Amino acid sequence: SLNGVAHAQGGMRVGLYDRPETFRKEDKAVAVLAAPAQAGAVTVTFTAVPAGRYAIMAYHDEDGDGRLNRFMGMIPTEGYGLSNDPEVTGPPAFEECAFDIPAEGRTLAITLKY
Repeated sequence: SLNGVAHAQGGMRVGLYDRPETFRKEDKAVAVLAAPAQAGAVTVTFTAVPAGRYAIMAYHDEDGDGRLNRFMGMIPTEGYGLSNDPEVTGPPAFEECAFDIPAEGRTLAITLKY
């Protein structure tokens, strides 16, 4: 679940990644889910995910343009969240956000930062 969603404008986009070199590159994600935004929490479910090591980057696409807006190309200007909720000062690394999904699946909570 994505927690701390500020408002219902726009939509949520959630990318699932399986390797450091593709992390945060939405067009190279294992899967991307979109869901309507709603204030509070939004739940999305990836299905048929093989067991393995993954990382998630989610963001609140407030203006609906299909991408995470950034100030000067670096600092997110829309709400975003990462698996493991790491404290980051620069671009987040795959390993900081990586977690294991067992064969039976797993539930994660991610807190958005605005």
